Amino acid sequence: MNLRDLKYILAVAETRHFGRAAERCFVSQPTLSGQIKKLEDELDVVIFERTNRSVEITPVGEAILAHARLALEQAEAIEQVARAHQDPLAGPLRVGAIPTLSPYLMPLILVPLKRTYPKLRLVLSEEITGSLLGRLARHEIDAALLATSVNDTDFDTFPLFDEPFWLAHPVNHPLYEQDEITARDLEEIDLLLLADGHCLTHQVMDVCHLAERPTRGEMADLRASSLETLLQLVSAGFGCTLIPALAIRGGWMTDGGIVARPLALPEAYRRISLVFRRSFPRRQALEAFANVVREHLPNTVRRLPA
Repeated sequence: MNLRDLKYILAVAETRHFGRAAERCFVSQPTLSGQIKKLEDELDVVIFERTNRSVEITPVGEAILAHARLALEQAEAIEQVARAHQDPLAGPLRVGAIPTLSPYLMPLILVPLKRTYPKLRLVLSEEITGSLLGRLARHEIDAALLATSVNDTDFDTFPLFDEPFWLAHPVNHPLYEQDEITARDLEEIDLLLLADGHCLTHQVMDVCHLAERPTRGEMADLRASSLETLLQLVSAGFGCTLIPALAIRGGWMTDGGIVARPLALPEAYRRISLVFRRSFPRRQALEAFANVVREHLPNTVRRLPA
């Protein structure tokens, strides 16, 4: 057994296909298949059940893969320790972020991060919370920028900032003449929500004290998959929506026919945190990344101490 064999079985587990796994590992399919069969014979277990149509992981295979991920991470840590002797903040840092945060936060921090830590290479991915947590647990990313609390003893968290929600409504909306927006106002308007699966939807429902999504009328039929689509619907006069404070810096503020208003609700915010595995060996790199985020936030959010 060697690290190469562990990389092969992880590639098959992630692609569920021997051919694609071989391409990822830059070897021929017979070579990869032969090495995995040799490993299975050595361990006297079956890691993958193979058919003409699919590749499935056996229960013992799942247990072996969990250890393989840890072994490969620790092997990478050994390389990082060696590099850290010369520069503790060099190499890739794989960070995931939710779609309602990434487009608005990343433009604020990418240049400062590159300027402050030129040898730290940020590898960014954008997915919903459930997908990011799964990838984090499988060691496919190193950390995730999330807006929901995580109750998992395998994970640790750096709280970064509290981001208030603002109301976005058409410029000709009756609320335009109102001095402040209250909880009662939110209960009485047509509120557009993202499609199920986005944590922002549940947070907005909590802020508005909604027990469930609308089941009748236009609001029940409109399901946007992105914040940008929601804002296009607001611009077209289909209703209002709540947006995180960082999103009010978008171009739609000037030419979209939309007005963004703060809420008279101190509890109407979401907490953004950097979540990572406790076993991750490069904590210093995560601390550096978190500090850059905190230092380059606008005054529309409340930064949290390190």
